[in-house]
Parts: sequence; C-alpha cells; structure tokens
Amino acid sequence: MSKQNIAIIGGGPASLMLACSLDANKFNISIYEKNAALGRKFLVAGKGGFNLTHSEDFTQFAERYQPQKFIEPFIEHFSNTDFRNWLKQVGIETYVGTSKRVFPIKGVKPIEVLKAIESILKKNNVSIYYNHDWKGWSNEQLIFQTSNNQTSRINADVVVFALGGASWKVTGSDGNWTNYFNEKGVITNAFFPSNCAYKINWNSAFIKMHQGNALKNCEFTCGNTSQKGEAVITEFGIEGSGIYPLSGEIRKQLIRPNISHPELVSGSHEMLKQVQHDVVAKLYIDFKPDLPLEEIIERIENKGKFSIKEVLEKKINLSDTQIELLKLYTSKEEYNNVQFLSQLIKSFPLHIVGLAPIDDAISTVGGISLNEVTDGLELKKLPNHYCLGEMLDWDAPTGGYLLQACFSMGKFLAIQLNVK
Repeated sequence: MSKQNIAIIGGGPASLMLACSLDANKFNISIYEKNAALGRKFLVAGKGGFNLTHSEDFTQFAERYQPQKFIEPFIEHFSNTDFRNWLKQVGIETYVGTSKRVFPIKGVKPIEVLKAIESILKKNNVSIYYNHDWKGWSNEQLIFQTSNNQTSRINADVVVFALGGASWKVTGSDGNWTNYFNEKGVITNAFFPSNCAYKINWNSAFIKMHQGNALKNCEFTCGNTSQKGEAVITEFGIEGSGIYPLSGEIRKQLIRPNISHPELVSGSHEMLKQVQHDVVAKLYIDFKPDLPLEEIIERIENKGKFSIKEVLEKKINLSDTQIELLKLYTSKEEYNNVQFLSQLIKSFPLHIVGLAPIDDAISTVGGISLNEVTDGLELKKLPNHYCLGEMLDWDAPTGGYLLQACFSMGKFLAIQLNVK
C-alpha cells in the first residue's frame, strides 16, 4: 500500500506535534513554513518566561477555554499531564512554579525545547520546506510563494492548515489567509485582540506618578468573570495576569453584536476603533479580596488617632497607587464616609474604553468559524482538509492554556489520521 502525502502548512506548536505524532509508515509528511525557521511565535512567547502549560486538574483546566465544549475533547485526549510526560520523553524536564504554571527546568531555553521537538521530526522523516508562503489554491493544487518570488505548486492527499491568528505579525501570524478560505465558501469570523492591554483614560496627573505600578493581590471582575492576580497600570491603560482572563467579557461589552466589518479579518485597528466608539466595559477591582467588607469597615471606624490615609496604609495594607485611586475618584465627603470608602475598596470601578492594537495582543479570537469544521477538525466544505490551532475561533487566557490546546489539537488529529 502506497503512502499518502500529507501537507502541513505552518510550523507552530499544533503542526509540530502533529508531524511528530503521525505514522511515517502511512504518510509522507511535509511541513511548509513561510519563515526561514520553525516556531517563530513559540520562541517569542518564551522570552517572557517559557510557560508551556498549567498544572490544574482537568475540570478546572477545561473551564478556562471558550467555547469549552470545542476544546475539551482535545485536552481530554492529550492532557497537561500527558504533555509533560511527552516532553520528558523528548528530553525536556519540567517543573511547577509557585503560580502552578509549568516551565522547563531552570536553564533550559525555548530554543532547546524547539530543537528537541525538531529532533523528533527528523526521526519521523518529516520534510520541511522553509520560505513557503501559502497563497491559496489553483484547482486542487496548493500554491506557495517561495524565496525570490518563485511559485511552487503542491499536490497532497491530506492538507492540514495551522496558520495561526492575527497578532505578532513579525512572527508570520498576520491573518491574511482568510480571503483564500472565503473564496472557497468557508466562513471566517473577524479577528479581535485577546490577552492584551485595555485602554483607560487615566487622569494625567495620576498616570504621570503611577505609570508602571502594579495592583497586586487583587480580584478583577468584568461581567460574570472574576480573576485574582495583578495588573500593571500603563499610559495606555491596564494589563496583566489579572486582566487577561477577562478578555471575553471585556470584548462582549466593548464590541456591539451583529456588526459585520469584513476589513476586520485583516486586523484593521482603524475599523476596530469604529466598532467600539462611545461604549465602555465596566471593570471592578477588589483591592482586598481576602478581607471581608465588615472587617474593612471596622478597621476604618476604629482608626483612633490615625488619619484615613494612615489606616489604609497600616491597617488595610493598601499601596500608594490604590490609595491615590481612591482619593482621585471620590469627593472629600465620600472619602471620609466609612461605608462608601469601604465599598469602594471592595469594588473599585474603572471604565475600559478600548482594546490594544491587534498586533500587540498575545493572542486573537476569530478566524475559521467552528461551524465550518467537524468534531475531527476537518473542513466540512473541503474533504481531507483540516484546521488546527489559533486560526480557529476559540479563546483562552495566558498561563499555558493557549500552547496546551495547540499541542493537544495536533496530537488529537494525528491519532485520528493514523487510524483513518
């Protein structure tokens, strides 16, 4: 029985796991990468601390994804524990940090993880074609633009797309591939930033003094979603681990439903600004999530010889930045009203008025509509064509969840194709 030719377009985490896990006795496996090297976004993400996955139990882990029902089967087949075991098998030991995130052991750099994966590709006889930028189809052939503007035409029995989202264009993820799918009748949804900074119109005097300061050990709430963590105050607005998991709720409030702007598929920030003008997302911050309201009221009421500011500093342990926010957003009467001030400490309101530029986002939502693929990730309108990773319209916070889902999809599809 002759082997099938499988073309994997894109060289990110999902496609790497797929190529490592496919049966080389059944497939001639080829990766077509638009850059001169694999894993560009994988390596860039590792510069901020190489968080590969998270150590949460499966139930909690699955709840981090939207829509959960779409992602859950993939991480059920290849869980965070399975991924850590797989990494160990390829020579990468990991450890769980204090945040319960999973990292390579200290001293192991992102490039070393990538090289370990590339060694498995070599053992699996995977052919890699660099500088191959996919440009759609001509009849049934795949068209690539290669170096020196040459055109290459490829025939394949099975095609897998892992083209990424629309952020960090420098790594090759630009979202421009959507037009080719639209021409085939495949529905794509507009790209929007996720896990990004959010714009707040700060008081100029406040931001001059407190830009770069962190709101630590807080609980952040938007809509029905809450997250404990910290956030950094920037000239643009606010960002950080306490904010990123609220991305879905923030977008829901900022972006009007039922607005269709085709220009957004290419990540146009100008169109994005038009969508969100004159609307806000309401963010609430609990400065002391582990301190009950009643306890805060009691400490302020029993301040003795201390001033309100001294009570906030010494008895409630608020930072200078938190105290300045309280003073800035209250009148003198409100600031000296124990009930009002205490409520504000537990639920401090901020208005988010915009999203960061899409190219600055850690990830994006949008891309191939999930209605366009089967449970096995095959495009319903294009038999033997599959889609993986961030090019599909799902969302997850940072913390290892994005990478885990991509690796899990790659492993899941490999299992399906190996037995098909």
